[in-house]
Amino acid sequence: MPASSLPRPLSSTAVFGVGDLKHTPLHYGGPLREQRALAEKDAIVDLAHLRVLRLSGADRLTWLNSITTQKLDALTPGVPTETLVLDPNGRIEGWLRLVDDGEALWAISDFRTEETLAFLRSMVFMMRVTIEDVSDDYQCIGAVRALPESLPTTQVWADPWPRIGAGSASYAELDLGDSSASSEHPGFETPFVIGIVEREALRATSANAFAMAGFDAWEALRVAAWRPGRAEIDHKSLVGELDLLRTSVHLAKGCYRGQEAVARVHNLGQPPRRLVFVHLDGSGHIQPDPGAEVLGEVRGAERAVGTLTSVALHYELGPIGLAVIKRTISPEAPLAFDLGEGNRVVGTQETIVAPQRETRTGLPGRNRDVDMRNQHR
Repeated sequence: MPASSLPRPLSSTAVFGVGDLKHTPLHYGGPLREQRALAEKDAIVDLAHLRVLRLSGADRLTWLNSITTQKLDALTPGVPTETLVLDPNGRIEGWLRLVDDGEALWAISDFRTEETLAFLRSMVFMMRVTIEDVSDDYQCIGAVRALPESLPTTQVWADPWPRIGAGSASYAELDLGDSSASSEHPGFETPFVIGIVEREALRATSANAFAMAGFDAWEALRVAAWRPGRAEIDHKSLVGELDLLRTSVHLAKGCYRGQEAVARVHNLGQPPRRLVFVHLDGSGHIQPDPGAEVLGEVRGAERAVGTLTSVALHYELGPIGLAVIKRTISPEAPLAFDLGEGNRVVGTQETIVAPQRETRTGLPGRNRDVDMRNQHR
């Protein structure tokens, strides 16, 4: 990824990340102050690590509709959505935020972009579709509610989260089985937007022209909104585990890779894991890192039950996080998080994905006279 094209003065206090975040400012010296500015005072976030793709051609919508999870064949220009690339077993392999301008489909990616591009290009065949990675020419800028009018945006993607799209469903206990999202969902407090800005136009402005917040502030508000991100996805992730069906999956569209697995879980089963929001004990002034093992009680003994995927210090809620844990862990069970060397932090969970949901079709009963599974012969 190229460096950010948003100029900064030599005295900038920006602290940058590592890896693919090496060009993304994590903060400017006041992470909590920056969170409040982002949430309440129209600050913007430099999202230099996000990749920008442009899909053009007359078949772009019907083609992408046929190979990903969202219904896109009749997508209205200017209406934002998101879609997933799944493997044949329904596991998440790619994630695109989308907005069409009537001539091209703009896609934002920060998860396995190279693999996603390779898959998309391999599926074009004779379709009238051109796929371009335009990240060298365009850059993403984030905000809450709206971007400044002075920012010369080419396209704006407004996060559909946490609304429940047509043909989609919620796996969250808060609005499970409802056709529309609960007004109590914390996602409504922070409507994220991402602007796609031409780098040449961005170079003509300056960070001094805006109130700036770092990526740490963006992440803290994301966690508080229960919004899953790339940190929550591993090699086993299913859409139901993260409540991603509500915005990125259409359950009544045509066939796509992984559809049978999604339908099987939705109609007959339960996802094996579930996303939870975690309030962490901050009294020790030390917090676990993302990836820390989650410990909980299983059959009277403390065992590993999941992974802490995101951690943040929120300006109002204090230390918080998201974790993916076994579905069968009681919602009332206390959790502990391994710090290494025998140290740990405790926390309480707040249910996001429901531990149990009704399915549309009951599984047939097991006939033990003919079904010899797990029986001694």
